[in-house]
Amino acid sequence: MLILILGLLLFLGTHAFSMARGPRAQLVARLGEGGYKIGYSVLSAIGLVLAVVGFQSYRSAGLIPVWDPPVFTRHLALLLMLFAFISLAATYLPGHIRARLKHPMLLAVKIWATAHLLANGDLGSMLLFGGFLAWAVAARISAKRRALSAGQVAASHGGQAAPAGWRNDALAVAIGVAVWFAFARELHAVLIGVQVWPGAA
Repeated sequence: MLILILGLLLFLGTHAFSMARGPRAQLVARLGEGGYKIGYSVLSAIGLVLAVVGFQSYRSAGLIPVWDPPVFTRHLALLLMLFAFISLAATYLPGHIRARLKHPMLLAVKIWATAHLLANGDLGSMLLFGGFLAWAVAARISAKRRALSAGQVAASHGGQAAPAGWRNDALAVAIGVAVWFAFARELHAVLIGVQVWPGAA
């Protein structure tokens, strides 16, 4: 549990620091843009690895139950993850979906975290997914304060506010559905060790 907490503090703390524009600007001025990005990336990577290793160690040692989620929350979580994958795919495909959502990656993280909080009632899951949910909400608020319009937000990602046509949106939905199905049906059990598809052995 301690490794999990340290990993979360390092990973989420690094990202939270990037939202503090004043201190961030001072550090960039001291280290240079390149030095700051290298340090940011290294600390984030170490934090993420520690969080993953810590969560795996926690699960191996035995879950600490806090509450027992009803069965329907697992089905709800599975459905929510469909929207999370579509939102994540839209992050990399400029289109109406991305322009409308403004920050589809943050939305994907919020949906992912919420879905897993609904389906898991143990302490470690609450710390892991609750921490990511809190960060995503704070990051969205910070981004909203800095962005004046959907066009500016989309432009910061190299896209348009409302591009013509729906090709990229169709691709985002198709890719999101395909990856969601593959992950829910097989990959979650293989990579995470938990079967989430209803009726699967």
